Amino acid sequence: MNTWSLLREYTAARLAQGITGHSLPTRALLDFQLDQARARDAVYSTLEWPELLTGLTTILPTNAAPIRLQSGAPDRATYLKRPDLGRRLNESSMRQLVQLNATPADLSIILADGLSATAINRHALPVLALLLPETARMGWSLAPVCVVDQARVAIGDEVAHALQARMTVILIGERPGLSSPDSLGAYLTYNPRPGLSDESRNCVSNIRPEGLPYGFAAQKLLYLLTEMHIRKLSGVNLKDELLLG
Repeated sequence: MNTWSLLREYTAARLAQGITGHSLPTRALLDFQLDQARARDAVYSTLEWPELLTGLTTILPTNAAPIRLQSGAPDRATYLKRPDLGRRLNESSMRQLVQLNATPADLSIILADGLSATAINRHALPVLALLLPETARMGWSLAPVCVVDQARVAIGDEVAHALQARMTVILIGERPGLSSPDSLGAYLTYNPRPGLSDESRNCVSNIRPEGLPYGFAAQKLLYLLTEMHIRKLSGVNLKDELLLG
């Protein structure tokens, strides 16, 4: 067995696929087409609302029902063509948050479909089931947890600002890859507010059993949140120095 074939035990990358004439073997070609189809399907996947809302209710504190929101993009086609609309809430959802008259909180958690609702459906609840008890142990107050449809990363800043939260974590489906149609990302921001750009956020990516496992992801998120809480900053000025082993 050659070196390239040995490496296939450690990566989903397309190594040592073989060759038949001037092309790939039929099995390798079919596998590629299947993964490509799964990635396309993930982009058009939808949030499994009943399962998500029921699951959140079981892991959230008593009387902390999750809130369902919608971005300015009314459907998937608009979302893909108009990224700007996915970064803001629609008028109805903004009114819904304003009417809550929320009291200031330490942490706001948002779930968003992003470019792969499949990632949220599969991985958001297991991550939160590990993270939420730790944030409670830290004594942090929790704003109402929001689930946003047709949303992009920046919408987390608007939601958390409306809820008067000092820190925010938005869990969102990342752009699908050929080996990872269900990769979950987490973006963390201190003092969230509309208009912030990417340098103000920290990112933990590829959260899934085949990537960054749930336990490690929750540990890393808690570390970053703790540093944000202590140092009152996030983004490029906050370095991730946690060693996972």
